[in-house]
Amino acid sequence: METNKLSRRAFLKASGLTLAAGTLACTGIGFAATRRPEIETPQINYGKDETLNNQILITYATRAGSTLEIAAVIGKSLCEQGWSVDVNTVKEKPSLDSYDSVIMGSAIRMGSWLPEAVEFVQNNQETLCNMPVALFSVHMLNTGDDEISRANRRAYLDKVRPLLNDPEEVYFEGNMDFSHLSFLDREIAKMVKVEEADNRDWEEIQNWVPECLSSNIALEIW
Repeated sequence: METNKLSRRAFLKASGLTLAAGTLACTGIGFAATRRPEIETPQINYGKDETLNNQILITYATRAGSTLEIAAVIGKSLCEQGWSVDVNTVKEKPSLDSYDSVIMGSAIRMGSWLPEAVEFVQNNQETLCNMPVALFSVHMLNTGDDEISRANRRAYLDKVRPLLNDPEEVYFEGNMDFSHLSFLDREIAKMVKVEEADNRDWEEIQNWVPECLSSNIALEIW
């Protein structure tokens, strides 16, 4: 697969758009350009009516809803295998007190996890370092098997990985729907040549079980 590496020229153009957004933010035009359609982020509970142990939190950061949908599918799949799972956005700052394991996911923007996801790890670092943690990233670029793509994928977690104890990492291709983006984000996506597409592999997502959980699965993994 061809590498979707961001060229220097495209990066400078995208950075220019970001700086322009900051300048425009004080005007009505700027607000309209950076405003995104509202995305509902409900808390979802799987297995709460069952007498299940092994409480898992799946917490996520999303911009257009794709990461929420992936988190929900992971939660449902794990529940069917015997886990009790809560799915909640990092913006709600969920407490980690009652959980045995945490799975965290974030959309990728400008080559990194979203700021609210990074902040959640920073604020809960001590607790997260003392429990099983797995991370998933949702992206549209750097999807190849070549060395550059792999290096760019690893860079997504440069702000998070040093804060944790060698967490498992997985990368899922996402869904690019321009109708869920602000005008500015649509322009940045076009600048780096991201096209509208739903590349999510639902079978891969449903079948993913972090290694930190796999030894304790209550039901057979299909």
